[in-house]
Amino acid sequence: MPLLTVEEKGSFEVPAGKRLVNALVDECGIDQLHACGGVARCTTCRVEFVAGEPTRMTQAEKDVLAAKGITTPGLRLSCQIACDADMTVRVISRLEGSGRKDCGHRPADEIQPPPTWA
Repeated sequence: MPLLTVEEKGSFEVPAGKRLVNALVDECGIDQLHACGGVARCTTCRVEFVAGEPTRMTQAEKDVLAAKGITTPGLRLSCQIACDADMTVRVISRLEGSGRKDCGHRPADEIQPPPTWA
């Protein structure tokens, strides 16, 4: 099982292949935003990788980051990443302090839209 380390929160074993956005909520207890439901449209599920950033990216993630002008190295969409290796992230998009009423409806277990790799 991959080890997911969240800065200032701890390290957690997560099921291999689980979407990062869901692992942050389920295993780590983080109030991670995912306003669009995890379909790579809104960027509210952003995290910053400290270590273990995946080398590949879905085309949907690449497209939405480009459309929103997000070019910061290590800034990724947690809804488009599967936990298939150890990683360390900084959570930067939480419900607390956002002014939103909730995190958004729960993302599906599989990456949506079905991934094509950039």
